[in-house]
Amino acid sequence: MRVDNVSYRSYSVYMKVRDMTMATERDFIPALPWLWAYDLVTAADPRERRWRRALLRQMDPRPSDVVADIGCGTGTFLALLGRTAKCAKLIGIDPDERILHRARRKLNSAGIMATLERGYLRDVGALLARVSVNKIVSSLVFHHVPLAEKRAGLSSIYSALRPGGELHVADFGLQRTRLMRSLFKIVQCADGRENTQPNADGILPSLMEEAGFEQVQETAVIPTLSGSISLYKAIRPRTEGADRNIVYPNHVPLWLDL
Repeated sequence: MRVDNVSYRSYSVYMKVRDMTMATERDFIPALPWLWAYDLVTAADPRERRWRRALLRQMDPRPSDVVADIGCGTGTFLALLGRTAKCAKLIGIDPDERILHRARRKLNSAGIMATLERGYLRDVGALLARVSVNKIVSSLVFHHVPLAEKRAGLSSIYSALRPGGELHVADFGLQRTRLMRSLFKIVQCADGRENTQPNADGILPSLMEEAGFEQVQETAVIPTLSGSISLYKAIRPRTEGADRNIVYPNHVPLWLDL
């Protein structure tokens, strides 16, 4: 099996880190400075495995699905999707070419077909214009980018989805408790307060609504050692211009026991 195209650059875990091996300046947040350690670091955290599995269950992938992973990094979640359900098509989009060379090797080794495209959040609509995508997923991307890019990214994702398509997001959301707010300062020290604070204030659901999504839900809240990660689900309306039916959960979002 072969992975099409070249991989991209992911929004990284550490905004202040600069990869000294690269001679050219980049306009995105790089991944860990030691690329070889990227998968080792993420795999070492059992909480990451917990929220990824929860996100996978929420997506409920099926053989007929055409799925795009935005900010797909080294392809870990694409590989999980490929092993779980033989989706009709898998697409990964990310701005980091180097880190997605790793995704290419990983997916090739697993025998999973995927198309990898280079692009930012705002590019998603153009990159997927000729593809009828019914599910888009993104994990730990939105808290890295400025508010304007969050808005532009969600609008672009909305345009890329077919009517009735689903958006699934895992990212740092509203930090509800003093402990989670304190732990989230670790992320803010690394990634900066300006981009991360809107997430901590719980802005993502309202931005999804603003982009045109309906049935916006926060489906789970997962505490970690760097703050709580929320899972979100939203739907592109089947009929454009129809009254949006925004659904707010009338229950406390599920806190998964770690």
